[in-house]
Amino acid sequence: MKEILSKIELLKKEKDAVILAHYYVNDEIQEIADYVGDSYYLSKIAVEVPQKVIVFCGVTFMGESAKILSPEKMVIMPEANADCPMAHMASIEKIKEVREKYDDLAVVCYINSTAEIKKYVDVCVTSSNALKIVKALPQQNIYFVPDENLGRYIASKVPEKNFIFNNGYCHVHDEIMIDEVEDAKAAHPEAKVLVHPECTMPIIEAADYVGSTSGIIDYATTSDAEAFIICTEIGILYQLKKNNPDKKFYLVNKNQICPNMKKISLPKVAYALENEINQVEVDDETRTKAVLALGKMLELSK
Repeated sequence: MKEILSKIELLKKEKDAVILAHYYVNDEIQEIADYVGDSYYLSKIAVEVPQKVIVFCGVTFMGESAKILSPEKMVIMPEANADCPMAHMASIEKIKEVREKYDDLAVVCYINSTAEIKKYVDVCVTSSNALKIVKALPQQNIYFVPDENLGRYIASKVPEKNFIFNNGYCHVHDEIMIDEVEDAKAAHPEAKVLVHPECTMPIIEAADYVGSTSGIIDYATTSDAEAFIICTEIGILYQLKKNNPDKKFYLVNKNQICPNMKKISLPKVAYALENEINQVEVDDETRTKAVLALGKMLELSK
């Protein structure tokens, strides 16, 4: 273990590299990362860091976003097959169809989507800035892709706008059931329920707090409560426990695991960096169009 950690540190210096990691990757990856955060934070950091090489410990769309925003940097994915199924649940044909049907329309795209989809949308959002951005848009009609659950949550907060939803979801959050949350509350009545907005509305309605992964961590850290029921991916527990060693955290089921995020390992980080493999490539046409939606997100969320 010490040997591989030393190797990664040496390679980082040699190659002028920085390691970015999402909260859902394994603990040992979060431990060695230079920056750990949610999608919004990492997309900003990818632009701001001075290093020429970004090792992105996350899923494909995250690496693509980094490359779109910083085309001059080399972006490496430690695991080429770490993908997000939800990112593929929106279609260009459906976007075109909705555009034809509705005037005064903004296509709002969750960052959890492919670079190809981002070419055809008006603005990207993350779970931490979606509400702010949708409220700031002048359009009355909002087509929200690809995540229906996040879209419905934002719609509940902006009743003055008309939402059209897409049939997409994150399986980890979508499979958290209300009876499981109720059982957890019965077992731990003192605990606050913290929910990611990729969950369904019954789960959101049972929450004491709804927010992004970073929002959940901040809430638990600043709260006077001593116990929390966590309705998001298990990887968040590393940071929660690190920040709050004396607090208790409970999951609601055994399936709160993103198998793609868990594909990333220390040997894969070292191997990918040493050999400069799994480089993210985005063609110029895609990048030029997709960067407008990502750039608008960074602008509107300031």
